[in-house]
Amino acid sequence: MSILDIHALDVGYHSKTILHNITLTVEEGQFISVIAPNGTGKSTLLKAIAGILKPLAGTICLNNKALTDYSRRELAQQIAVVGSEVAMQEYTVLQMVLMGRFPHIPRFSGPTRKDYEIVQIAMQEAGVWDKRFRSCSELSQGERQKIIIARALAQQPKLLLLDEPTSHLDVSNQFSILHLIKKLAITKDMAVIAVMHDINLAMQFSTDLLLLKKGQILAYGSSPGVATAENLRSLYDMEFTLHCDAAATYVRPNITE
Repeated sequence: MSILDIHALDVGYHSKTILHNITLTVEEGQFISVIAPNGTGKSTLLKAIAGILKPLAGTICLNNKALTDYSRRELAQQIAVVGSEVAMQEYTVLQMVLMGRFPHIPRFSGPTRKDYEIVQIAMQEAGVWDKRFRSCSELSQGERQKIIIARALAQQPKLLLLDEPTSHLDVSNQFSILHLIKKLAITKDMAVIAVMHDINLAMQFSTDLLLLKKGQILAYGSSPGVATAENLRSLYDMEFTLHCDAAATYVRPNITE
């Protein structure tokens, strides 16, 4: 089922267009990685989908309803955003994840038993329940990223947006986080859109790739069909070689002297 429909979208800052004529449909269970060189509008796209940036032209519909017809609270009940940098201060893990319930809690009310049950499930799914009373500042970068994902899950969103979810993580944590995100997209019937820089990780874990070039869609579709040597050459202005084995396909840039 379609969760997100974007048609002829232009987005920019102060009337300067960064993204032009973006059209795509996102369905339940999709894990889409957005791949593009720096400064080409990846994060701008996430901000537009999250309702942070108002389009210069075109439409964004969430569950067949225009994004502009949602209140901020209603959007937060449908869309969760995980940024590349999150300030955690001295909150405990439980306090941080509980913030994900705020869009669902009526004004001047406190969290209910049901809210705490949802938070517990989110923390268990993200693998941080055993750290619930620890201070976030004491934990590693990988553990903090899982906490933020748990907070996003506590929102019970239909759409999860992530900006460079594996930045600053070691290889083990990169695989752990992306495996978790892929699993959640399937089991929670939600859609995931993530800005990624590592093409091989994106190919391994994503169902689909969205390649952006100069603010426009270069290619969009299933990972094997999109991550071709020709598309990557056009995207990065350099040559790539694809390596295929029984398990997966990998790309390697051709380095010349």
